[in-house]
Amino acid sequence: MAGNIRHYFPGNNTPEGFFSYYHNILKSHEANKIWCIKGGPGVGKSTFMRKIGETMLEEGDDVDFLHCSSDSDSIDGIVLKKKKIAIVDGTRPHIVDPVNPGAVDAIINLGDYWDEKEIRKNRKKIIETNERISTIFARTYNYLAAAEKMYDNVYAIQGQRIKDGELYKIATDIINNELIFEELSPDGGTVKQFFASAITPSGLVNYIEGLIKDYHKVYLIQAPVGSGCEKILNLVLESALYRGFYCEAYYCPMKPATKLEHLLIPSLSVAIVTSNHYHSIQVSNEVGNVIEINLDIIATKEVLSFQKEIERDSLNKMEELLEKATQCLLAAKKEHDLLEAFYIPNMNFNEIEALRREIVHQILGG
Repeated sequence: MAGNIRHYFPGNNTPEGFFSYYHNILKSHEANKIWCIKGGPGVGKSTFMRKIGETMLEEGDDVDFLHCSSDSDSIDGIVLKKKKIAIVDGTRPHIVDPVNPGAVDAIINLGDYWDEKEIRKNRKKIIETNERISTIFARTYNYLAAAEKMYDNVYAIQGQRIKDGELYKIATDIINNELIFEELSPDGGTVKQFFASAITPSGLVNYIEGLIKDYHKVYLIQAPVGSGCEKILNLVLESALYRGFYCEAYYCPMKPATKLEHLLIPSLSVAIVTSNHYHSIQVSNEVGNVIEINLDIIATKEVLSFQKEIERDSLNKMEELLEKATQCLLAAKKEHDLLEAFYIPNMNFNEIEALRREIVHQILGG
């Protein structure tokens, strides 16, 4: 029987630049093996990992596919959950290096399989292309930083409509329903942070529906943009951690360090997810119990007309700035594709395929 598959992003394009949660993928103390793949663009890192992940799915392992926010069709890593093995792209911008080399970590250097003499013939073009890519990403992050300011306008106005006390009541109800009868843990729980959605060259890409498809209970929060729903999720997360649960916390790319959008408690099969204009969520029929919470209903105060206009204008400008950022990411991807063209003809993919088979053999205990 094939294993279960999940998709998410360990890093993201944000107003703070590239924001990484790669350190959460698989910690050294919980891992049996972590391979860090090194090598340039076009050397086959994504294909290498994808094929291994697909093979292990067929073997019945559960596999997490970690996607690249700069190309959501590309893979930046895989986690073989039953075997506690991870393979991750260790190159820029998400530089990952071995923490415990030999004991846990190892390096796979696909640069060993290229013809350096031929690649160096394009040295000048490679350097120029990399410089253009860096310039484009700097522009991307400027647009996202400006979009964040527009979001802050909306957040301030929404804060006048929906009082914190109403959000805390919702959090208390969820805690009373799911956690209140659980024992407090002297050791506390653990949390891993990732992104379920990302700002990519294809626009906003979201994987949350696949993450919750087998959950028994889902709290679906219908939340206007800027409504502060992270206050609900943070309280539930804190309560779950006090009781020793392992949790997965998925953050918003506009506020990557603070705005919690989705919370999963796997051992309880309970999820709390946020649905809004940017990630409208349709819960699968496989979910046993869906509880909808509409924050518009608990809005306690009508904002003044001039604030409505500020909110409308800020939302429109945020949309425009996000579109500009997406266009920049698309331009960066086109440049990256040009960069790959300097490497692909100069790779020995037959030897890389033989290496992939050897890695699979090792994973299977051969």
